[in-house]
Amino acid sequence: MSDGFKDKVKGAADKAKGEAKEAYGKATDDKKKQVEGKVDKAKGDAKEKIGELKDKLNQDK
Repeated sequence: MSDGFKDKVKGAADKAKGEAKEAYGKATDDKKKQVEGKVDKAKGDAKEKIGELKDKLNQDK
């Protein structure tokens, strides 16, 4: 399994966790959970982009 793929999977997991936290925060009117969810989604997006870049770099070799 390539490093890029691992990063993309971790990113997808973080995004899913973030979406769940954000939804929970909205349902319970918990602003802190909403913010935590948005942060987790942003971290997930970043990890996915890093994975894509690693894959691209490995393809170019």
